[in-house]
Amino acid sequence: MRITALADALAEAERDGVSLGEVALRAEADAGLRTRAEVETALARALKVMRGAVDQGLPGGFKSVSGLVGGDAQKMTHPKGPLGGTVFTDAIARALAVQEVNAAMGVIVAAPTAGGAGVLPGVLLGLASHRDVTDEALVRALATAGLIGAVVAVRASLSGAEGGCQAETGAAAGMAAGAGVELLGGSPEEAVHAVALTMQGTLGLVCDPLGGLVEVPCVYRNATGAAMALAGIEMALAGVEFPIPVDEVIDTMGEIGRSMDVRYRETAGGGLAATPTGRKLARERLVQIKGKPKN
Repeated sequence: MRITALADALAEAERDGVSLGEVALRAEADAGLRTRAEVETALARALKVMRGAVDQGLPGGFKSVSGLVGGDAQKMTHPKGPLGGTVFTDAIARALAVQEVNAAMGVIVAAPTAGGAGVLPGVLLGLASHRDVTDEALVRALATAGLIGAVVAVRASLSGAEGGCQAETGAAAGMAAGAGVELLGGSPEEAVHAVALTMQGTLGLVCDPLGGLVEVPCVYRNATGAAMALAGIEMALAGVEFPIPVDEVIDTMGEIGRSMDVRYRETAGGGLAATPTGRKLARERLVQIKGKPKN
């Protein structure tokens, strides 16, 4: 069965007394392309790759192809602000770590895309660093995230070129929020509200990479996306309910993406990419990249 609405997934979860992750695993198995065990194995491998990217990125040492980003994840492991050592800073550090590995052409999991790949591992592994959770629970959380992403893909888009960064980092933040709630023992209804509470805050987010490279502001947007997901998690677990149904929030994201000016959809023609400094940096760095000798 193909699930095209989170409302339907929530109804099934509440009817059977199971999590959204369980609903997702059932749906994958029912589709007949892979067995449940194969799906769980694939998710466990994805978790391993996510951990690997975090472990590689946190110590620093990675520089992007242009040299514009790298080393900021390591700075977040020794933050000087008032939230140092909390889930908040640990999630941000991990989100940055994954994106710095991505920008340096390392191995990551597109979750749901390479441009938004740091949010989900940042949030889940950040939470896991402060809570006693099993890999089995993390795999189930990834299944929940996959379900949310699949619904977004059907109802809106996961492409920055089609829907702006709201379709990449925004979708990733919604996925992380719903998955995070279930990882922490929240109900399916709370998980769905977390998705809506998070994604409403990303509506209209433009995709404006300097020089067309997935570096600036993409890497840093993953950190802010993780922060927004944590806000959605906190609100949902506290009992805050977003008054607009989550599927309508997703539909709105799709409508906004379709009406968004092409300059704000991964063309580097608008937003931060079109600022004087953005254009200057893009020119300088692209010249450097083109001038590098081939190995």
